[in-house]
This record gives sequence, C-alpha cells and structure tokens, in this order.
Amino acid sequence: MSLTVNMIGLGYIGLPTAAILASHGIKVIGVDRNQDVVNIINQGEIHIVEPGLEEIVKLVVSEGELRATFQPEPADAFLIAVPTPFKQNHEPDISYIEAAIQSIAPVLQQGNCIILESTSPVGTTEKILEQLAQLRPDLKLPDGDSMQVGDISLAYCPERVLPGNIIHELIENDRVIGGITPHCSEQAAKVYKHFVRGALLLTNARTAELCKLTENAYRDVNIAFANELSLICDQLNINVWELIRLSNHHPRVNILQPGPGVGGHCIAVDPWFIVHSSPEQARLIRQARHINDSKPAYVVSQVLTAIQNIANPSIACLGLTFKPDIDDLRESPAMQIVEMLAKQGTSKLLVTEPHIETLPQHLLDINVEILPATEAIAQADVVLLLVNHTAFEGYVELTKNKIVIDTRGIWSL
Repeated sequence: MSLTVNMIGLGYIGLPTAAILASHGIKVIGVDRNQDVVNIINQGEIHIVEPGLEEIVKLVVSEGELRATFQPEPADAFLIAVPTPFKQNHEPDISYIEAAIQSIAPVLQQGNCIILESTSPVGTTEKILEQLAQLRPDLKLPDGDSMQVGDISLAYCPERVLPGNIIHELIENDRVIGGITPHCSEQAAKVYKHFVRGALLLTNARTAELCKLTENAYRDVNIAFANELSLICDQLNINVWELIRLSNHHPRVNILQPGPGVGGHCIAVDPWFIVHSSPEQARLIRQARHINDSKPAYVVSQVLTAIQNIANPSIACLGLTFKPDIDDLRESPAMQIVEMLAKQGTSKLLVTEPHIETLPQHLLDINVEILPATEAIAQADVVLLLVNHTAFEGYVELTKNKIVIDTRGIWSL
C-alpha cells in the first residue's frame, strides 16, 4: 500500500517538498488556504520561482500523484510547512501552526504521523501535543516522560535548504528529526527515507527545534561580524572586500561577506526565537541582530551623503530580493532601503529587479519606478547595488562617471 501524505502549506518549502514526495511514488495532497495557489498547482503550474520545480510539478500533477485542495484529508502522514513570523517586540507567532493543527485534527487516525517542518521556538512541538489533547481527547498521545508510544506520532524536522537550490538540497542534505519519543522519531524517519539521500539524524523535539535556530543564528552572528567590519573599514578608509579576502587566506579564518543587511524568513527571524526563549543568556545573538538590522539605515545615510550636492538626483537601486538570483522578497534589506529612500522624498528612485515582473503595490504607491538595469543606470546619478544578482556583474562599465555604492562588493575589487 502506497504512502499518502498531506502537505500543509504550499509555499517556498511546502510546494517543493510536496513535489519531491510525489515524484518518489507518494500520493500527496497539498493543502493551502490561498485559492489562487490551489488552482495554479492543480493546473500543473507553480506560483514561486525555483529552478527545476516547474517541471516536477507539471509531471506529478499530470500523473495524479499531487493535487491541491483547501482542507486536509485522511492520510498516513501530515507535514506542516507554514509561516512562523514574529509579532511586535520579536515575539514568535505560531498561530499558523496552531491553525494547521486545528485543520488536521478532525481527520487524524490511529497510526498517523505528524511532522512539523516550520521553523519554531523551542517547545512548539510540545505545545502541539497539548493542543491535540484538547482537540482529540479520544486519541492516546505519545508521552516523552513515560515513553508512551501513543496512537499517533509527532516529530519536528526543520527544513535546511537554500533557495535557488531547493530541489537538490531536499534530497541530498542531512535531516535532523526530533520526536516526542524515540518511536516518534523513527516513524517520521520512515517518511523521509522515501526521498532523502542524506543522513537522518534522530534526536528529541526540543533539540531539533534549537538546532534549526542555532544554524541560522550562527550565520547571523558571522554576518554581523562582517557588517561591523564594513563600518570600521569605511571609517578607516580601507576596502573591506580586500581586507576579508586577505584575512581568509589564514587557514583557520573564514569571514563571511558584508551586505546591506540580512533578509529572508530564516536568518533575519530565527535568532529572535532564541532571544525570546533565553533573553538573559542570548546577549551575543541579540547584538548580532541589532548590528544586521541597523545596516539598511547606514546604507541610506551613505546615499543621502552622496546626493547632498546634486540637484534633483536620480538613484538606480539594483536588486530587491533578499539574496541573489531568486524572486523572494521576504524580509529583504534591499526593499527596506528603497522604502526608506522613498520616504525621504529627495530623489527619483529607479529600481531594477530581473527576477520579478512588477513591483509590490506599496512601492508603486510611493512612486518607485521599475526599469531594466541598463536604463536605470543610464538615467542615474547614483548607482546603488543592493543584490549581487549574476546579471549585474557585467554592468560595472556602465557606471563610469556615476557615484557607485556597492553594498555587495561585486564591483569593488
């Protein structure tokens, strides 16, 4: 008998995961509250940009291995990949997870396995257990203290993929699987064994939750070090890109690259979950967040200094996404910088972003204009490189006689 899986959430992680599961002989029911998303997927098309994904979705939908709907249906396993943003004061918001559990509770059956993939604060998987106890008192739930097996299994298995390379990494990367009990971990591992070639590393739920947060906090701290170096180098009139390149020739030094800030739904968000859980202990992690969050304002100050003696200045802002060669605008420092410059009202903003067709409405509302890169650069007094898209690498010759602020270093060496 073939395995049937409900994939709750069909976004940047859920849809690729659903497609890969379906391509490995698993019947997948994709669940999303967005009617447009459901309709697009059922037509064999995709609503996000990810290399290799469209071909897989088209195939598995045509073969009947993947279909999308609005409500969960009975299945063997339920994978949850919904957003986990934060509220004011960086308090984690797990309401989407709670809503997902609310939706699957009525169709749960003995022997089912629930796997949470959404990046979550430590203790979230245990909170799901408490929620299920209220929603389904008829089910015997697993117990980590007594090692009671229970009627269902519950585990946490965070995604750890790189946008732009998700299809490859879903299959090849190691996965950390933390169950409420060891039996829960083993049951969840059986799902991933269908498609994961990397190692399946079993632990408990709390450790797996903190593992995901730790991975992203580690990168955030290291990026903060690079961003702080960039501020120091600006003050001392030193090329930070050359400095880092030379320093990294030391056999035990590997400094990351500075930028205009940190974006995306992971690195810019997850460290705050640790700070929220352990506010007195997470001092370095908190300071790294403050350093990286302050970088967009620093970039804006550089631009304002550059245009202070130019009448009616025009600024070409190259890139809006949070990282190169993708279409993802979530938590993008480039977007934040454009918005901050627009609010200044002192210059004409020409934005170029090769991976999206139209600007978000809130940018159109503040009179930001989107143009091809060559046109934007030609019209600009200041060229502000915000994202190191591959397409921008060859444009340095077009910037002669322009004021250039290169926040990514691709033209600076």
